[in-house]
Amino acid sequence: MTKQISPLQKARAAYKPKLPKVFMQYGSNVVPTLGAPTESIADQKEINALFPNTYGLPVITFEKGASDAGALVKAGVILSGGQAPGGHNVIAGLYDGLKKLNASNELYGFKGGPSGLTDNSYVLFDDAFIDEYRNTGGFDIIGSGRTKLEKEDQFDKVIANCKALGITALVVIGGDDSNTNACMLAEYLLKKNTGIQVIGCPKTIDGDLKNEWIETSFGFDTATKVYSEIIGNIQRDANSAKKYWHFIKLMGRSASHIGLECALKTQPTYAIISEEVAEKKMTLRQIVTDIAKAVKTRAEAGKDFGVVLVPEGLIEFVPEVKKLIDELNDLLAENAAHFDTLSDDDKLQFVSSKLTSESNQAFSILPFSIKQQLLMDRDPHGNVQVSRIETEKLLIDLVGDLLSEWKSKGEYKGKFSFQNHFLGYEGRCAAPSNFDADYCYSLGYTASALIGAGKSGYLSSVRFLTKPADQWVAGGVPLTMMMNLERRHGKDKPVIKKALVELDKKPFLTFVANREKWIAEDAFQYPGPIQYFGPTEVCDQPTITIQLEH
Repeated sequence: MTKQISPLQKARAAYKPKLPKVFMQYGSNVVPTLGAPTESIADQKEINALFPNTYGLPVITFEKGASDAGALVKAGVILSGGQAPGGHNVIAGLYDGLKKLNASNELYGFKGGPSGLTDNSYVLFDDAFIDEYRNTGGFDIIGSGRTKLEKEDQFDKVIANCKALGITALVVIGGDDSNTNACMLAEYLLKKNTGIQVIGCPKTIDGDLKNEWIETSFGFDTATKVYSEIIGNIQRDANSAKKYWHFIKLMGRSASHIGLECALKTQPTYAIISEEVAEKKMTLRQIVTDIAKAVKTRAEAGKDFGVVLVPEGLIEFVPEVKKLIDELNDLLAENAAHFDTLSDDDKLQFVSSKLTSESNQAFSILPFSIKQQLLMDRDPHGNVQVSRIETEKLLIDLVGDLLSEWKSKGEYKGKFSFQNHFLGYEGRCAAPSNFDADYCYSLGYTASALIGAGKSGYLSSVRFLTKPADQWVAGGVPLTMMMNLERRHGKDKPVIKKALVELDKKPFLTFVANREKWIAEDAFQYPGPIQYFGPTEVCDQPTITIQLEH
């Protein structure tokens, strides 16, 4: 049976992603310009000791003409972690760039994420294979996975499998944790003098893998446009029915970049930014009181409706809850085997007996369902799975309780009816926006140029993203430059530092300047669906966050 594709997918297959000018002129066989030596973002002495072969590398830009014809390369690529729109275009850009280096170059796709490297499960790409996935969403070209590559026996399997296939370069497409593992792998392969290069590509729709050289991670643009369309639809419904408060939890475990971008796009009644909660040391009671005041203010104007945006990771930013979660993470890591044998009631009793008095008090006031969610299995990094904690429902319950208390005192006369939503998976596999299609293709192409230049331990970088694509600047940033030490599974481990929302920068300050007006007025914006065809000002614009940052 012939595979059926939609008219949109057929049209998108014909889209030609735009590239930085240096690649349009010279292909991927370009000469790198080296900057000054670098150092890690923090814990320089410790990171240097852990990564002696990859620490201090210079930043690279590709701004010059073509070098000599490239040597024959066999490369491998993996998709690691959660899906993000544009991953297929990273692979397409990498494939095309490798073929530009040398038409005989080959690209192997390891299936199912990092485990594909250790299990030697792969496909060999050809033109027909790649063409089927150009400009499409998802990671289904080879699949993804969350296996962590961090142990020497895993690295040795990677070496053996690559040697057997003749592979001399690996590209890891992933987020901060995946690229932390890529950094560890690059260090080990250099230490063992294997001749195998490792290059990373910055993927995470959460937007928390960013810095001066990585202006955004891919997928963030598309995902926030998808979420903003849905938020706009809900706001239109709220403004039509005029009887519900909609609490919308948004993806973003460790940072509120998605929440902030969606707020700037849609202008909701109320939005929480987790980093502000942490900075102001706001208690759960204070957050609830602020939301309840917004509900009360609108009720007094005859408006018993509104939209509240809630970051997925909010609960970890509330100081007393963060301290509680940190204690729980360490406690469960140290007592995992014993804890698994206990009943639900015994688990609660065990935890209460081990927590400090401050954390025990915070734990005791939480609803039973939230307590259970806090004690669920940890993720592969030893952290609580905040996406499974129904923070939006917790806030609805607590706001409702406070409003009932005010009503009993005659301080509130409105009606609080609500709906809850969680926007997560809806955005992870969307067809990439023109921006992400171009950016991802450029990231993959840049990775091929880094391979051609013989580099290892670098993250593909494409900058100046508010300019037209032909003015983007491609290069590479050392993975060790973004590292610091963090507490994982009760131990200090080297990881790429997550980028949080900066409260002194223009995106957040723009939000602050407008939020009181959004509470009082119905300032809702309705962005509508992603536009793939049409004028540049409609179809090719990057996020509001990037535009304000520049």
